[in-house]
Amino acid sequence: MSTVPHIVVVDDHREIRDLLRQYLEQQGFRVSAAEDGKALRGILSQEKPDLLVLDIMMPGDDGLSLCRELRSNNAVPIIFLTAVADETDRIVGLEVGADDYLTKPFSARELLARIKAVLRRVNAPPRSDEPVPSQRVRFAQWTLDLQRRELQDAKGIAVSLSTGEFRLLRVFVERPGVVLTRDQLLDLTTGRGAEPFDRSVDNQVSRLRKKIEVDPRNPAVLQTEWGGGYRFAAVVSRA
Repeated sequence: MSTVPHIVVVDDHREIRDLLRQYLEQQGFRVSAAEDGKALRGILSQEKPDLLVLDIMMPGDDGLSLCRELRSNNAVPIIFLTAVADETDRIVGLEVGADDYLTKPFSARELLARIKAVLRRVNAPPRSDEPVPSQRVRFAQWTLDLQRRELQDAKGIAVSLSTGEFRLLRVFVERPGVVLTRDQLLDLTTGRGAEPFDRSVDNQVSRLRKKIEVDPRNPAVLQTEWGGGYRFAAVVSRA
């Protein structure tokens, strides 16, 4: 089996697709290109890519719609390309499950750096200064399989997690009871600090609450520490 990462570039502009394909292939990646959602679905029916570079503004199924569709059953990392520098667009992209975003115009070298960073985060082993956790941890009525990246309810039914949601949940279950600031959570999950008005952590916390809390508006597991960040209040046990 090939160990070369497979990247899929989805953009309705042929020039962008061709340029990115050529550049990323020169950097050692295997690259597929799709002009729209139909072509992407065709690729995904045959392949399991390591990462998608997905344009937001496309005719037909736009990037946001495709990301929502994928996140219902697929945790493949996604980097959004957007021609809109509006903060709202970036927030929506992160809310629907994207791992990162890049605003057009951008340099191919910057995209390459983002791709490598996301792939490193997805494939990173536990840090050497942290205890290696058991592969399955339990909290409340949930079981999280750290190896399979799968969350199961009390009946054993799997709940889909995006890459970003899994990373965030893993950080919390490995530090129960600890108050973690937004900056700390960004550093532990993405390796970067918060930008001004960066709400990506809050958005991911909100998505996690909808999946793991009995009442997301009155969270008992993932609690807000006003002015401090968030605290994982559930008791965590390891199988």
